[in-house]
Amino acid sequence: MTSPAPRRNRVCKRAVVQRTERITPHMIRVVLTSEDFVDNGTTDHYVKLLFGKPGVEYPEPLDMGVVRETFPAEHWPTMRTYTVRSWDEDSKELTIDFVYHGDEGVAGPWAAAAKPGDVLWFNGPGGAYAPDEAADWHLLVGDESALPAIGAAVEQLRPGARATVLLEVEDETEEQKFGGSGEVDVTFFHRAGSDTARGDSLVAAVAALDFPSGDPHIFVHGEAGFVFRIRQNLFTDRGLPATASPSPATGASARTRTAGRPRRRRPPARSEKPPPPDDQRPRMEKVLLMPNWKRPQAAK
Repeated sequence: MTSPAPRRNRVCKRAVVQRTERITPHMIRVVLTSEDFVDNGTTDHYVKLLFGKPGVEYPEPLDMGVVRETFPAEHWPTMRTYTVRSWDEDSKELTIDFVYHGDEGVAGPWAAAAKPGDVLWFNGPGGAYAPDEAADWHLLVGDESALPAIGAAVEQLRPGARATVLLEVEDETEEQKFGGSGEVDVTFFHRAGSDTARGDSLVAAVAALDFPSGDPHIFVHGEAGFVFRIRQNLFTDRGLPATASPSPATGASARTRTAGRPRRRRPPARSEKPPPPDDQRPRMEKVLLMPNWKRPQAAK
């Protein structure tokens, strides 16, 4: 008789809330400390946060293997994936920004109610993007869901690095200021008072942008519908290669995150139709285009 396979250890990492700040009407910044977080060197590093179900007591340290074996599925913690806004190695402070729309969702209400001493369990970080110093210039595009990653990237640019940043938020009260020493041109577009669909202003701005000479490093993040259209402009209209595989030196990649579960996928073929909308939560997607890509040679 064979013995059952040993249970995989799935102990999560621990963070403790230190303070919170409402940085805009709909963005809450939570600063935690963690002895378990290990920086992976990217600016778009993301963590999988685990929010316990109300009234359910979990054994500590939180081990998802134990939880899945001993708790009914309806009592399992809810997982959401969030970008790390900043990490301070000296103070062990981990900063995460949460979009807040009242009682909607799980993470936003948690952030609104968070107080010093509250424990938050997480896994990660993952991530692949950081501004490449080999790039001649940078293009960063996104909606408010991209603000943490774009803010972190802008503040990590080397002195004098050129960057164009295009962001769409609800209105002027949701704009944020970034630090850093790069030469950064930031433009905010507002949805309030506009009859256009979400992301339309970003699609139009990218299409109208006169790309500088040299190799760009491009980061696009937001709802899949408008990201798809921007990707069409980059790969089809401008001729950037859509079939290159991701690598530190050259390539393009997209990461789709649905219901807090990241999965990797290749950029679509040019005949692919835009992804359908998600009835439950907005489907998020990223496009990364690394420097040193080669523009296809025109036929002679």
